[in-house]
Amino acid sequence: MAESNKVKRITITLLFFFIAGLCEIAGGYLVWLWLRDGMSWMVGALGGFVLFLYGIVPTFQPSHFHRIYAAYGGIFIVMAVIWGGIFEGIAPDRFDIIGAAIALVGVAIIFYMPRKGEESVWSQQK
Repeated sequence: MAESNKVKRITITLLFFFIAGLCEIAGGYLVWLWLRDGMSWMVGALGGFVLFLYGIVPTFQPSHFHRIYAAYGGIFIVMAVIWGGIFEGIAPDRFDIIGAAIALVGVAIIFYMPRKGEESVWSQQK
């Protein structure tokens, strides 16, 4: 049961990171399309709203602000590389992949390793 609970907590936190990443990248991309590609101001306004949602999503994470945003940075790196491949048709090269892998190691260390005097993300009771 304890191992199942750990997997569930990690899955939930990764889901929140993914949703935040989608909101930030999609919102930023919509603003980009408005300002750089001449799309309607409504596209920019929608982008601004999606970016606002991005600010809300991390508040559901079970950790401190600085740790959440530091770890999220690594998730964002990976998602941005994937976004470029899907929406811009730019396949990641080996340096993109190496950098993204290093970022994920950072996420694991920053967000998921237990700290002295603190409970780890997966040992917190809800």
